Amino acid sequence: MAKTSRASPVRPKAFLAGRVQRFVAGALIFSAAWCATVHAQGPTDPASAATAPASAASAAQNARVVLRWQRVPRVFGRIEAESLGVVINTLDPYSVEVGEYYIHRRQIPARHVLRVEVPVQARLSAAEFELLKRRIDDHFGPEVQGLALVWSQPYAVACNAITGALALGFDAELCNQTCAKTKISPYFNSPSSAPFKDHGLRPSMLLAGATVAQARQLIDRGVAADHTLGLRGALPVHAYYMATSDRARSVRVPLFPPPGLVASKGVVVHVERNDAPHDLNGLLLMQTGAAQLSGLDSLHWVPGALADHLTSFGGLLDRTDGQTTALAWLTSGATASYGTVSEPCNHLQKFPHPQLLLLHYLQGSSALEAYWKSVAWPQQGVFVGEPLAAPFASR
Repeated sequence: MAKTSRASPVRPKAFLAGRVQRFVAGALIFSAAWCATVHAQGPTDPASAATAPASAASAAQNARVVLRWQRVPRVFGRIEAESLGVVINTLDPYSVEVGEYYIHRRQIPARHVLRVEVPVQARLSAAEFELLKRRIDDHFGPEVQGLALVWSQPYAVACNAITGALALGFDAELCNQTCAKTKISPYFNSPSSAPFKDHGLRPSMLLAGATVAQARQLIDRGVAADHTLGLRGALPVHAYYMATSDRARSVRVPLFPPPGLVASKGVVVHVERNDAPHDLNGLLLMQTGAAQLSGLDSLHWVPGALADHLTSFGGLLDRTDGQTTALAWLTSGATASYGTVSEPCNHLQKFPHPQLLLLHYLQGSSALEAYWKSVAWPQQGVFVGEPLAAPFASR
């Protein structure tokens, strides 16, 4: 497991003058740690994790990693209700009920709602997916920049995540070798607040919940989050980055931000060694690496919180045994998450980049945008949650 620096908290003046708060325009500067760990392609399923190639992970463990802030481009504006499309599956009672509730709570324009018939199953075939994609492409005009898919299933198209396939196209070849490199998203770390206009893709997120009642609570958290954080004089919230004893799943450690106070945003960054965090309050963000999570019911989230864990099958939302799914984070009170639907190996590019996720969110981006901009290769990853939550957005 990588050692982390014990840097002192960022001072307010230094932070305001520094490159992080200025959000200097330009591409992400890939750290040496990223380059070193790109080739650590070990499987992250329990059976194979112990024998995964560990050269980069071991190097990170044996050398002291200095955590430094990275740069992100300045973003103006965000996807809002007027630019979001909602897709409801009329064959799924959950989708119909939750979809109507979401339309009401977010005041989605009627012309931005598409009702379709989609098989209520975990994975679509390529043919079934093409029918859905054609309906979506034909219905939504150029003003719609992102999508909320109101269901928990389907979450995949063969080995592709449904959100990745809708944005980047279905990649059948990937199913021959799911640990291979996939398409890079042009939306990765982008300054765009209009991805369909600028990049020709619509990022999507599953508005998923274990039950209708939990989905309603998720929507309410998303709505309640807007414009609530980063306010002067407010109590700070907390972002936790966990290095676990699971080496194969802890490869993101060198990409963690340095611990300390982001003063102007009221966020305290924590970098800790911990396999199972418990009894934490005021949580804005948590990222860890583990196959199974415990103690989530003891965590207390603020509205709009983000959380994910690096493992192979966190995107299998109907899974009830084995690896914990992304849905568990939402059940515990987080507002958005991410998980992969087929064995990705532990390529860093296939999982949310810790700093990009936080820094885009702090600028006022929605949960949909911050998560999508943090994943370079999203073909196998499904994004779940309330897409419009934007706690740091200005009014």
